[in-house]
Amino acid sequence: MAPVGVEEYDLVVIGGGSGGLACAKEAATKYNKKVAVFDFVVPSPLGTTWGLGGTCVNVGCIPKKLFHQAALLGEAIEDSKFYGWEHADKPKHNWETLKSAVNDHIKSVNWVTRVELRDKKVQYLNALASFVDPHTVKGVTKANKEMLVKGEQIVIAIGGRPNYPPLFEGAREHCITSDDIFSLQKPPGDTLVVGAGYIGLECAGFLRGLGYNATVMVRSVVLREFDQGMAALIQDYMAEKGVKFMLKCEPRKIVKRDDGKFVVTYVDNANGTTQEAVYDTVLCATGRHPQTDVLNLESAGVEYNKGNGKIDAVNEATNVPHIFAVGDVLLNKPELTPVAIHAGKLLARRMYGGSTHNMDYENVATTVFTPLEYGCVGLSEEKAIQRFTNDKLEVYHAFYKPTEWFIPQRDPKHCYVKVIALREAPHTVLGLHFVGWNAGEVIQGFAAAVKCGMTMEQLQNTVGIHPTLAEELTRIWITKRSGLDPKPQSCCS
Repeated sequence: MAPVGVEEYDLVVIGGGSGGLACAKEAATKYNKKVAVFDFVVPSPLGTTWGLGGTCVNVGCIPKKLFHQAALLGEAIEDSKFYGWEHADKPKHNWETLKSAVNDHIKSVNWVTRVELRDKKVQYLNALASFVDPHTVKGVTKANKEMLVKGEQIVIAIGGRPNYPPLFEGAREHCITSDDIFSLQKPPGDTLVVGAGYIGLECAGFLRGLGYNATVMVRSVVLREFDQGMAALIQDYMAEKGVKFMLKCEPRKIVKRDDGKFVVTYVDNANGTTQEAVYDTVLCATGRHPQTDVLNLESAGVEYNKGNGKIDAVNEATNVPHIFAVGDVLLNKPELTPVAIHAGKLLARRMYGGSTHNMDYENVATTVFTPLEYGCVGLSEEKAIQRFTNDKLEVYHAFYKPTEWFIPQRDPKHCYVKVIALREAPHTVLGLHFVGWNAGEVIQGFAAAVKCGMTMEQLQNTVGIHPTLAEELTRIWITKRSGLDPKPQSCCS
């Protein structure tokens, strides 16, 4: 029995992001379970906070895509003159207008999410959660009021928050992160982005597209977890668009000057020198980590990696039988919103519906929303070689020119597709990669095919829709092994 005043629930979810909400709503609506969701956003070091819905809605996928779209529209205005549109004045972007529009949309989603929880009879608890024992969770509100709840089952879905480089003195005091960029009160100006993962490149890309100088400081390589051939194309395209790259450099110190600008001291590992540069804004994009350290997992007996905060769960089950984890908190799983949502739903169905269907983390498609987008599903060329060896693979590739680029005479040298398959029949496709406009829309359908075990014969026998970008994947036939020129010969070759 629970102590007097302690509410009991069938399911307690810690985290109001995509995965946690999906699990909570599934349990409440389909299986009529009594569910509570804890959600509390600890302010960023700069004081930024937000509403219910998690990273994706508030400071991730949604605002990122909208800022990316704003940058693309600016580019489209420039292209439009080649199609006969006449405009005398050079386009000028207003940061405040974009910021306000995006944040108004986010607030509406926050509100709809809260109403939806209420309608589905899910109890929303705006309090910072931590374990008291394996079944009891304490919540502390913004007003420092404490509450206790007990859960027969508990799901940890706390997502992640930005890392700060450990050797970067002054980073927490003076840097912004992706938690802050979308609600900055003034334009960022000349910006240094520290980190060259997908978050860093996406931010640098839309900042440059909106008219601000953007520099990316790269410690090792760009998009390290992705296919490096495709990553190189993205880097080259961004460089041509005006994004500067500081290769093999690491920040060491940031100091704020009296005029509000920031002096960044960094080490150039290429020549071993220490140098300085001045920026209006410094954005840290050096990865994310779950704040499991505040959960008091020891009291629940849940094992986790104290180095990175991740939980190593099998089919979302931790070492404690009634405690589960979904989303970005999991070790070695894709940190993607749709992954968390699908895993959360499947978990609820297994807990309460008798399902035996586990989440399949293989062949999950994703897209990097850089100025020229990169979509992929399956293995990179490097990982395919590592897993199967080069002799067992066939790599098909081709450059292409989007029809929309002919009139403005844009150089298509970065528009590229690659398909990695097994050489042995039936030549199963292992990885599919696309760099170009609307990469996510292109890759989504092919992702279903790869999931179903698509072969090269099936891909090449698929009739493309002409003229589209997606058809380029159905026309691919040149292999790297052949040594033939993969550049396009004509629009219909």
